[in-house]
Amino acid sequence: MDAVEQANAERQKRWVKDQKVGEGTYAVVYRGREASTGRKVAVKKIKVGQFKDGLDMSAIREVKYLRELHHQNVIELLDVFSSKTNLNLVLEFLDSDLEIIIKDRSLVFLPADIKSWMAMTFRGLEFCHRNFILHRDLKPNNLLIASNGQLKLADFGLARDFADPGYKMTCQVITRWYRPPELLFGCRYYSTAVDIWSVGCIFAELMLRTPYLPGETDMDQLKTIFRALGTPTEEDWPGHTKLPDYVPVGQFPRTPLRDLFTAASGDTLNLLSKTLTYEPRKRISAKEALHHPYFTSLPYPTHPSKLPKPLSSHSSRPLEEVDGNVDLAPHGAPAKAAPPNKLKRKLSSPIDDLRPLARRLDFGQMLGDGGSNDVC
Repeated sequence: MDAVEQANAERQKRWVKDQKVGEGTYAVVYRGREASTGRKVAVKKIKVGQFKDGLDMSAIREVKYLRELHHQNVIELLDVFSSKTNLNLVLEFLDSDLEIIIKDRSLVFLPADIKSWMAMTFRGLEFCHRNFILHRDLKPNNLLIASNGQLKLADFGLARDFADPGYKMTCQVITRWYRPPELLFGCRYYSTAVDIWSVGCIFAELMLRTPYLPGETDMDQLKTIFRALGTPTEEDWPGHTKLPDYVPVGQFPRTPLRDLFTAASGDTLNLLSKTLTYEPRKRISAKEALHHPYFTSLPYPTHPSKLPKPLSSHSSRPLEEVDGNVDLAPHGAPAKAAPPNKLKRKLSSPIDDLRPLARRLDFGQMLGDGGSNDVC
């Protein structure tokens, strides 16, 4: 056995697979643990033998970019080893994901909770973009939640670098409901704005508790976007009619976001509109978003440890700790109200309630994290 095989064998012994928790076409995910410490991990076993040319490109990308990215809002790759015809990625174990939380109708969201999830999403994405990496598949079930409430970007199988602005890239990326219109029109030259559109769709979904732009086909996706935001004009989006796959989709009037997001603040709607701007060059960046007034106005973001969690979690927040009197159902319609005595929260003092939790999240430090890991 040569040195490489021996090192791989030692790595393999370090990790124990316990229970299968998910399976796709090309990979199986197990809950596992570190043999020596018992620390919980996730082991993603990729079936290398499925591919004519050896290893799947998505596996290569995931390993490449997660080895480069070290940030508290990006999932951590702990180890990689091979076994027979499989490549195994050992990842930190995370309890839940944002899709599970959105769909759990027993949970009531406060505006401060949504603000916290958005802050962590933008923070992780800003770090990726600062290191010239596009995620290209942001959606709620790729935003994982740790036991301490921290949100982490995961699944970098479609990620790629974008250091060369003149390099052609595929437009067949990003799950359809979160895919920006420039990709639906076949744009092959793009940058960080494609991820920002996805975050805008997630932002809207957190408020609506249902997907915001759920198209059934690529053409229907465009119609769904234009029905919600209006058909773009040349003034809104110069040059879009010259994109490779452009086809006229129909004329739809622009509907004010306020008509759907009736309970949202002015800062909320302003940030949402900046993420869902048609002209990619005018779309807000992740860094700009973190400095948007939305994050420094009241209510301040909920501390991650206080965020709602599924009821299966021991640390989930009971209804007694939630202010307000109704949850918001899809499209902003009032859902069934919880009993009034379940919805009152004792406030220790106005000062305690209004403490700047944004300061606890330390946005200044967030923007400075990981500078030594820049990819040139």
